[in-house]
Formats: sequence, C-alpha cells, structure tokens
Amino acid sequence: MTHPAIRVSEIFGPTIQGEGVLIGLPTVFVRTGGCDYRCSWCDSLHAVDNQYRHEWEMMSIDAVWQSVVGLSGGRPVMVSLSGGNPAIQPLGALIERGHREGYRFALETQGSVVRDWFAELDVLVLSPKPPSSEMTTDWAAFEACVQAANEKPQVVLKLVVFDESDYAYAKDAAARFPRLPIYLQPGNHTPPRPGNGDSAVDLDGITKRMEWLVESVTRDRWFEARVLPQLHVMLWGNKRGV
Repeated sequence: MTHPAIRVSEIFGPTIQGEGVLIGLPTVFVRTGGCDYRCSWCDSLHAVDNQYRHEWEMMSIDAVWQSVVGLSGGRPVMVSLSGGNPAIQPLGALIERGHREGYRFALETQGSVVRDWFAELDVLVLSPKPPSSEMTTDWAAFEACVQAANEKPQVVLKLVVFDESDYAYAKDAAARFPRLPIYLQPGNHTPPRPGNGDSAVDLDGITKRMEWLVESVTRDRWFEARVLPQLHVMLWGNKRGV
C-alpha cells in the first residue's frame, strides 16, 4: 500500500525528552514541517514558517522509518512526533510501522487538528497555547482531540506559562479537563531565530519565572499541577538537534 509522504523538518536523536510527562526519557525526534499557528514566542520557527519550507523534505514512511532505526541502532526507543503541528501530517502508518517493531510514540499538538490515529499513540500531549502566544484556542476542536484518543493513549495537558494571564489560562484549562494530568513549564522568552541556534538564553530570567510559577502553584494549593523546567534549554540553550 502506498502511503502519503510526510513533510519533515528534521529527525534527530537519540537524546532526552526535555519537558512534560516524558522528561528525561531517551527519545528520537521526528519534527514535521508546517503549522496552523504562529505563536509569538515560537521556539521552532524553522519547522513552522513557510519561508523555511525549502529546508523541509517530503519523505516516504520507509525513509522516515529507516532514519529512526538508524539513529536508534535498531533498538526500540520512544519516538516523539513534534513540529510545528505534527497533527497536520499523515502519521498513522508510521505509528503502525513502528509499533510492529516494538517502538513507542508520543505526539505533542496544540489540539487544533483532530486525527483518528491519535488513538494509536502511546502518549498524546495536548498543549493549548495561552494568551501570550497571541493565538486563540478552539475548545471544541480541543475536546474533539481528547475524544479521538478514545482513552487508549496516555493523554496529558502541558502548558507554557509566561505571566499571570497565562497562569489563569492554565487553571481554566485544568478545570475544563480535570481528568487529565497537567504539566506547567516556564516559557523561554529568548527563543532562537532560525539559523541562529547558538543564540544566548536568559537562564536567569527563565529560572526566576520558574520560581514564580512554583510559588503561585503552592500559594494556590494547586497540588494537581506539576511544575517542570525545559531540561534541554537548561542543558543546551537554544541549540538544535539535542
């Protein structure tokens, strides 16, 4: 059977997952190209904005999979499907192929595009974008993403928080979906520009935001929330491919 090609920005690893429910877990990343959002603080514009599409490659399922197997040395590992918004791409057949060989799959999306193959994932990370992103959440589409998972993968919420408005948004998201575990992380206000992966990161500023976020959660007795750093930013700054 011939499957549609996947638009790929980059494939790299194995490295560790830097954030959320799988933080610290060895992972190979398949980053797709293209997104239906344009967040003001996007840290992966090279995989989002169409002006960089000449760097993306249309790859067959077999080509993507051979890259994953080569990077992992043929040993099953978690595969993170990211972007951009990976839900735009036809990833169902890739997930099926990997599962046959013992690999597991996590996908992170803002919850704006619904796919029936969400139910085939091992982990679905839904990351709605708060007010600081300058995007608007379609909660009906988001709910449809939760329903598409059909209680088969592990489904979690992950939110980036920059300020009080974002924090209030995160609490609202948690109230809308009280059954979903929620992970919070301080936003990186010094994201890289494409082609400038060695740009400086304000770690002091990010750490202060993390301290404020911890203080806010504990003050409010919001004991269901887990506050985590972006581990990859702490270790490698804005460097790509890690």
